Amino acid sequence: MRSDPDLDLAFAALGDPVRRALVTRLARGEATVGELGEPFDLTPQAISHHVGVLRRCGLVEQRREGTRRPCRLRVDQLTRLGSWIDEQRRAWDDRLDALETHLSDPEATR
Repeated sequence: MRSDPDLDLAFAALGDPVRRALVTRLARGEATVGELGEPFDLTPQAISHHVGVLRRCGLVEQRREGTRRPCRLRVDQLTRLGSWIDEQRRAWDDRLDALETHLSDPEATR
């Protein structure tokens, strides 16, 4: 089974609760690092680090607008993660359905 490095990086990035909270916030719209850091008791440098991790794995992009550097969520990357999760869910649903069918078959339990 081959691993997808982009998915690996994204899931690793989302393993941190601060980064998940940043993604949740960015799902509502663009924000600067300062705005993203408001609800946290973290330094601006720590928030920048978390944003950098999200940028490197492709979940967030940042652009320059004069002195501002707003961040925004890359929905296409979230869609890739969602598709992978959906594939896993379907595979497990199929396995569990097959197990249920097997266990409910009186001939199979003899």
